[in-house]
Amino acid sequence: MLNILYLIMSIKLVVFDIAGTTVKDDHEVSKAFQAAMKKSGYDVEIAKIDPLMGYEKTLAIRKMLAEHEPDATIITDELVGCIHKEFVQQMINFYQFEPGIEPLPNVEETFAALHVQGVLVGINTGFSRDIADTIVNRLQWREKGLIDYVVGSDEVELGRPHPYMIQKMMAEGGITNTQEVVKVGDTEVDVREGQNAGCKYVVGVTTGIFTRAELETYSPTHIIDNIAQVIDIINQ
Repeated sequence: MLNILYLIMSIKLVVFDIAGTTVKDDHEVSKAFQAAMKKSGYDVEIAKIDPLMGYEKTLAIRKMLAEHEPDATIITDELVGCIHKEFVQQMINFYQFEPGIEPLPNVEETFAALHVQGVLVGINTGFSRDIADTIVNRLQWREKGLIDYVVGSDEVELGRPHPYMIQKMMAEGGITNTQEVVKVGDTEVDVREGQNAGCKYVVGVTTGIFTRAELETYSPTHIIDNIAQVIDIINQ
């Protein structure tokens, strides 16, 4: 029997990150980023890369170059674009052909449960839209009717931690009140994106690269270990 809260619930949209939040990621994104940097002559430790993986990727590249290239004049748009192109190709190949690309536990069930309650499901990411579409197509989330919106970081003026990707989905869904929106993600910039957008709930999830203790530093409204707990949060 449907809970009566389904009928009076105020949340209209839940926005989820991809890698580490809804899709299994064993540092594969960081490894691709590392390989792309190395191809241009920069050897960067995975531990330095992991915290940046929620960012729009050209911004992450610039941040890494700022630390590893002493001559600032070398950090050109051309160099950033070259590294990013290599990263995108590696990611598309990975998500198209690598075995074991799968949603994290309870993700698809949570998407379906949100739809039962009349809540829209959005996916946003630090990836460009071409990578995001590759993942969504591989998992057939559109065909399964599990998601309503996908926004890549290259579709807005600025990616995370800016609120523009969330605002784009709100506009498409006709939602004007940020208190009707929830953001869920596994990194610092996911949390800050939700906070900057004014979301009612900003949920950090420990299935990605940030630990509970690391997420606590950024003061999300909730920290969860299982994506299914999102349902409890919006029904509280």
